[in-house]
Amino acid sequence: MDPTPSLPACIVNCAAYDHNGHRRDISLDAISDVLAVDDGSFVWVGLYEPEETLLDTLQEEFGLHDLAIEDAHHAHQRPKLESYEHALFIAAHTAQHVDGHVRFGETHMFVGSRFLVTVRHGASLSFASVRQRLEREPATLAHGPSSALHAVLDFIVDNYQLIATDLQRELDALEQDVFAESYKRGTLRRLYELRKELTQMRMAVAPMQDVLAQLMRSTALSIPAEVKPYFRDVLDHAARVGDTIDTLREMVAAAMNVNLSLVTVAQGEIVKKLAGWAGLLAAPTLIASWYGMNFANMPELHHRYAYPVLIVVVVAVCVGLYRYLHKIDWL
Repeated sequence: MDPTPSLPACIVNCAAYDHNGHRRDISLDAISDVLAVDDGSFVWVGLYEPEETLLDTLQEEFGLHDLAIEDAHHAHQRPKLESYEHALFIAAHTAQHVDGHVRFGETHMFVGSRFLVTVRHGASLSFASVRQRLEREPATLAHGPSSALHAVLDFIVDNYQLIATDLQRELDALEQDVFAESYKRGTLRRLYELRKELTQMRMAVAPMQDVLAQLMRSTALSIPAEVKPYFRDVLDHAARVGDTIDTLREMVAAAMNVNLSLVTVAQGEIVKKLAGWAGLLAAPTLIASWYGMNFANMPELHHRYAYPVLIVVVVAVCVGLYRYLHKIDWL
């Protein structure tokens, strides 16, 4: 969705929704005017990596707490929920697939009885599709900012699930490479990267469950009874994603161990074969070395058929040793 005209590029959305859920674009300066009239409307502002001066302006318009604004200035917050006098501050980690790897960002949310402000940092998908879907269902937006907050959190958690599904498919493909005949160093490297990404996903999803649980218990935000079941549904989705990620991490760890074990076994097989060939070559070398010594009185040295007999003996020893080594799977 294109930024609203006359607004800075970092402001993706700035709109007021009346008590029937119908949208009206507004300017930043008009926010306080909308909130001054208690007519059941609420304001939704969407930002992407805003400047500090813009956050200061929004602080004045919405009356946000200094500590909450300070947290929003820096995109290095752990997932959490903080309750202030007039609003809740929620920090959530987001994830996005970029160039075959999972990149992480943050979304900070300020939510009050009549407003919702979302601030995105780093890798995160736009909430434009969420707004468009809600605007097609004005009856849902009529419940106020809690319905918009639910849609945003549900979108973030559903994206976790999509990424977890993609990682599971990638793990299935890597498992085929683990059991391939030839060793691929890149397979082990990608397994390590996959485990790292899953660990980072776990650090994002696990706290999100706590945030959702706290949000449902919080008295600072009045969530309508019709909306609460939807928050419980998001919490259930987050719990399932967490279980999926834990299972995938265990599977990746097992795949890494199996890969290393197979490499060790393959190296052992190579050593066995080298040892077998070395033993096979040692027998004729030993016999030939005896007759290479400069002694006058050696057995069969002057016998007429000594040379052919020696050849037959060497061949017989080599054939017998080869059959034995092949039988014990050393060759």
